[in-house]
Amino acid sequence: MTKIGEKQVSVVRGMGGNLKFRALKLETGNFSWGSEVCTRKVRVLDVTYNSSNNELVRTKTLVKGCIVLVDAHPFKDWYEQHYGVKVGIKKGTASAPLEVKKSQAAKDKVAARQKYRSLEGAIDHQFASGRVYAKITSRPGQSGRCDGYVLEGPELAFYQKMMAKK
Repeated sequence: MTKIGEKQVSVVRGMGGNLKFRALKLETGNFSWGSEVCTRKVRVLDVTYNSSNNELVRTKTLVKGCIVLVDAHPFKDWYEQHYGVKVGIKKGTASAPLEVKKSQAAKDKVAARQKYRSLEGAIDHQFASGRVYAKITSRPGQSGRCDGYVLEGPELAFYQKMMAKK
């Protein structure tokens, strides 16, 4: 059973001499933001929902399919650098736009990206809190890794509704 903590992975011999990497504790993982095609290594902060068993949430056990809170800053920094806009600003807080020296070609590239940019309100709200919901798709007890994707759209709404019930 994989818990949240400083990385601790043991090697286990399987059938045919194959090796499994059993993660006993993990604190980071690769999480992908599907709509923006951006993958970053981020810290896993907390286990918030597991459809199979609430005991796994209480003990903060990382398993495939569980919903976790991950640090939003790597994704937020990428978005701000890629599109040249500030995101996750709480209402009522005034902040000056951060101007960085760029060449005209770089400014044109960022301006062209602005046309097709759209950030979901729920994701922006999560950026403001500094945490994003994600789903684990790897099997930490078998592969020794904690990989997954950031929840967005109807899937995020579904899991938020399920977490509100419990």
